[in-house]
This record gives sequence, structure tokens and C-alpha cells, in this order.
Amino acid sequence: MAPTAPPTSPAPAPRAPLDAAGAGASVATDGAADLPAPQPRVVTARDGVALAAALTSPPPGAPRHGAVLVVGAMGVPQTYYAPLARYLAGEGFVVLTFDPRGMGASRQGSLRQLDVDVLGWADLDAGAALAALEAAAPDLPLTWLGHSLGGQVVPFTPGHERLAKVVTVAAGSGYWRQNAPPLRRKVWLLWFVLAPTLTAVAGYFPGGKLGMVGDLPAGVLRQWRRWCLDPSYAVGVEPHAGAAYAAVTTPITALAFTDDEMMSRANIDSLHGFYAGAPVAVHHLAPADLGVARVGHFGAFRTAMREPLWASRLLPELARR
Repeated sequence: MAPTAPPTSPAPAPRAPLDAAGAGASVATDGAADLPAPQPRVVTARDGVALAAALTSPPPGAPRHGAVLVVGAMGVPQTYYAPLARYLAGEGFVVLTFDPRGMGASRQGSLRQLDVDVLGWADLDAGAALAALEAAAPDLPLTWLGHSLGGQVVPFTPGHERLAKVVTVAAGSGYWRQNAPPLRRKVWLLWFVLAPTLTAVAGYFPGGKLGMVGDLPAGVLRQWRRWCLDPSYAVGVEPHAGAAYAAVTTPITALAFTDDEMMSRANIDSLHGFYAGAPVAVHHLAPADLGVARVGHFGAFRTAMREPLWASRLLPELARR
């Protein structure tokens, strides 16, 4: 299960469902003038929907080592990942971030009229973003960097077979009975009372007003709820999901954190077990392993993690062939 942040904030601290404790510190830009700045882009999905994106590239003349597509957590705006994108661009990677339809800067009008679900986000929006990154960096190896939900939807994205590697961060199955205790104690209220009731009344899930999960299209919320209520998550609900996960052969590295207030070890291992056809390496990291006091579900993207995590763990993984 992945929380969301208000899409209008430039780099907010996402809220956990029901304000679960420890939902992550805010991510501020690091202010380094010499780091590349994200350049706004418009990515057009194959059904004609325009999506807000940003391309962050190494400085002119600098070496380029690879291309990274950042696929964010449920409802978290792409600006949340801008500090990491700038850092990676400074290290020689072309990085694309994007907001799926209805989220962040891609939100246009009322969500009541938006007909989309999680699989649509993957098929139409993540697929378009991946194609846009390929066009921007045609000769570079492609890496998928998926945070939470972003680590779940690889199999449903057209073109994923062209990826050189996948890196997931704090990505698990989302099955609610396996959620970490701080979330599990409260999330039943969301799934069994608030989500079905409020979505039926409003025509979308108005989580932003409640400080809970953030505003979500009805189709996204309903499909995600079905997944989270099933022990096998999407594999137990979608007819061809099991085969889709098993068909992924791209090497996968998972970075998970023992103090994640949402994803338990069981969630993490369950999701990555679905990728039965891929070589998978799951790293369960304690904050002490990184020399920090706290990581949690969102902390991997704080600028304070530049040396403890980005430089020491993430960058070597991206550079490894």
C-alpha cells in the first residue's frame, strides 16, 4: 500500500493513510546550483492524454552512463523525486519523472470524470513515459526505478522487456493483513468503511480533504482496494497478472527498509516472489546499516540520504552492468 501527497505542493511530505506515524520527512531541493535542473516536458499517451513530465540530463559534454525512469508511489507527485533526479543527472544519468493522469501537474479538472485504474496508469501513462525516455536517450541502457506502487506495475507497462534492470524502493504487495503494524492497526477503516462509502458518494476518493490517502480517481481506488484485500494482491485479482509477473526476465534489485511503517518484510518478499522469471536480489536494510536514525517508507528520497543511500547503494547499482 502506498500513500500519497497533495499534488499541488512542490515537494511535500506524503501523508500515510489515516496519518500513520512516521510517514517520512519533507524532501527539499538541495540548493546546489551546479546540479542539473529538471526541464519540463509533455508526454502524450497513446490515447492522446497529455502528461506532465520532467527530463533531467547531465551537463552538456558530460558522460552519460544510462537512463532512469522514476515511477512514483501512489499519488505522490513527481516533484518529490526531483532532488534524486538532479543528483543522478549530476552523476551521468538521464532521468525522466512524470505524473500519471489525474495526479500532480497532470491533473486536469474534476476526478469524477476521469475513467482510469491502476492498470491504465501502467499501460497508458508509464508506457508513454518509458517511450519518451527511450526517445530522449536512444543509446543508453534503461533502468526502471520504482517507489512503492512503482515497483508493482512493471509487468503491466508496454516496453518493459527493453529495460536493462529494475530497481524497486520500499515496494511490497500491499496486502492489508501483512502491512506493517503502524498501518495495519488503522487501514481496515480505510478499506472497509471510508473508501467504498466516500467514493460512491463523491465519484472519486476525496482523501486530500481528509488528510488520508489523497485524492484518487474512483477506478484507481476501487482496483487498488481489491488488490489490497487479496492475499496474492494483483495476482489474486487480475486474470493474467500472475503470468505477466512471471514473464518479466529483467534483473531486479529491491531496496527495502526494516523501519518501513507501511510495508512489512512479508509484503516486500511477496511482491518480489511474483517476479518468478527474473533474477531478484532483495536487500532488507536497517537504518543502522546506512548510519542513519530513520528511513521509513519515504525517507529514501530525502536529500539527507545522498551519501548514506544514493551514493553508497543506489548509484553503484545503477552503474553495474
